[in-house]
Amino acid sequence: MIRILAIFVIIAVLAVIMAWFADRPGALQITWLGYEIHTSFMMGVGAIFLAVVALTVVGSLLRGALGMPGAISEFFRSRRQMRGLEALSKGVLAAGAGDAVAAARYSTQANRILTNEPLAQLLKAQAAQLGGDKKTVKRVFEAMLQDTETEALGRRGLFVQARQEGDFEQARRHAERALEISPRLNWAARAVLAVQSSEGNWPAVEETLELCRRNKLMEAAEATRKKAVVTTAQAADLEDKSPDRALVLALAAHKSAPDLVPAAVIAGRVLAATGQTRKAGRVLEKTWLASPHPEIAEVYAAAKAGSSPKERLKRMRTLTSKSPGGVEGPIALAHAAAAAREWEEARSALRPLIEERPSARVCALMAEIEEGESGDDGRMREWLGRAVVAPRDPVWTADGFTSEVWLPYSPVSGELDAFRWKIPVEGLQYRADEVAATAPDSDPPDTQPDDPGPETLPVGNEVVADGGEADVPPDAALPQEQAAGDDADAAPVPEEPKVFVPPRAPDDPGPEPRDEAL
Repeated sequence: MIRILAIFVIIAVLAVIMAWFADRPGALQITWLGYEIHTSFMMGVGAIFLAVVALTVVGSLLRGALGMPGAISEFFRSRRQMRGLEALSKGVLAAGAGDAVAAARYSTQANRILTNEPLAQLLKAQAAQLGGDKKTVKRVFEAMLQDTETEALGRRGLFVQARQEGDFEQARRHAERALEISPRLNWAARAVLAVQSSEGNWPAVEETLELCRRNKLMEAAEATRKKAVVTTAQAADLEDKSPDRALVLALAAHKSAPDLVPAAVIAGRVLAATGQTRKAGRVLEKTWLASPHPEIAEVYAAAKAGSSPKERLKRMRTLTSKSPGGVEGPIALAHAAAAAREWEEARSALRPLIEERPSARVCALMAEIEEGESGDDGRMREWLGRAVVAPRDPVWTADGFTSEVWLPYSPVSGELDAFRWKIPVEGLQYRADEVAATAPDSDPPDTQPDDPGPETLPVGNEVVADGGEADVPPDAALPQEQAAGDDADAAPVPEEPKVFVPPRAPDDPGPEPRDEAL
């Protein structure tokens, strides 16, 4: 609405101006080269306006005519550029889909049309990687090092290739150079951090962590945690040589990451060795609440020098009363009770853990309890046998690598703070009879596809089809000669098959503790 009003106002103003000039026509006289032109002022202004328009049109035509060759060249260049970009786009999609042949074809087209185009060079490298042409890949990435704009990309490609080939020294040099080019490259910073960690160069690791934090390559919490791991590693190196310095470092790490078990363990050991039992207990209790661990329980129980097994059991009762500690609490309490020969308390502590599938540690503890309380070698061997096939206990694990002691970095990848206290990955285990029962039969089935067949009933450790025949021991079968001699004319009356149920299978350790009194 406002625009319409503005247009009307402009038209009105122009009309007033034209009317004003019409009421005052005036006279315009031009003398030039012996010619005199007499006309009104309005006609003169109109002639000048038309002359300006004509000159403008003629100038545009002349510029168009003069620029026609360049316009034609630009048109064809644009079409060529579009074809190159289309080939580049299709090549990237083909490379992403893993089509090596199509990626190579489009890469050739794109590089022929788009000369010196970084993306075309990258597509060429990707196509060569899909085709397994490592020499071409290396040549393309090395060519990128000559241009400052593509050097970081070339370093990344060469880094990946060197790492795949196992040339870690070369990979390290590329990562360090890339980090010098741009401190904000996350992959380069983490690669350098892994190398420095695996070398134990903790001052350099701290500098790299600070660089990552400053450039926001890590969250503040992650950087703080990794810094605590570095401090703990330094404390572990100094615990035997300089306990005082190790204590300062361990307490600093514990303050930054209270759930870091090794820091609390080192601080607890050093404090206990210097007689600071209360302070050691506070440090260990704080970490126990966040991350229960057997080393914490062990150091806590022995925090007071010269303490008897009874006193250690009392301290374990105190620790587990403040926090049950998940699975580790009952195991630690049972271990201390067994050491103090409090067998009933040890059994009670382990009772919740043996109701299903007890772990190897629990089975070993039960074997110790059986031997120490009753001296029953049979029960002891039974529990030791169960320990062999029992589920594994948690260990320090990183990248599939397990270790009995904590390490600050992964030996596989070099990643800092990679170890976690957890149960390692295990393959699925099947019992032989379960596999045989579920394996498909080679003979044609007697039932229809939708017929579940006879119901299977478990008998001992065997699976017997309802209505079928079970395994019968030799002494339970009736000899054919005797059956024929009793009454040859009478129709044989089949006896109900007798099922032999062994009292205990060879691999069965016996009833679970919930079935028998502990």
